[in-house]
Amino acid sequence: MPDQPKTVLVVDDEEDVVRYLTSLLEDNGYDVLPAYDGKEGMDLAKKEKPDLISLDITMPEKTGVRMFRDLYEDPETRDIPVVIVTAIDPNFKKFIYQRQKLVPPPAAYFEKPIDKEEFLAEVNRILGTSKGQEG
Repeated sequence: MPDQPKTVLVVDDEEDVVRYLTSLLEDNGYDVLPAYDGKEGMDLAKKEKPDLISLDITMPEKTGVRMFRDLYEDPETRDIPVVIVTAIDPNFKKFIYQRQKLVPPPAAYFEKPIDKEEFLAEVNRILGTSKGQEG
């Protein structure tokens, strides 16, 4: 019996990005939960307990920075790895990795547009899966 597919929560306010990442992840054997802002993303994270979260930074309702901090502060979600996927200024990467006293650094960081092979390799590494695990 095949293993249960890992679930990735994709949080981004750009529908095209959510669709792209959903297709990419589903084509590689992952289940995907889409969310279009930080509030919806946080609600889904708490309810569904995904194996990994792909998180944009600039969003309405609740920013990615706020959601990232809320995830870490909640004992139910603090251990879910987060991959930042953003088009924000490259200096932001340095900023987020320097905030280690407040929150741990994300599991990975990608600037848009992402390199799909690198993104998948990193997701596979974080989740301990191998590419092409389609069921």
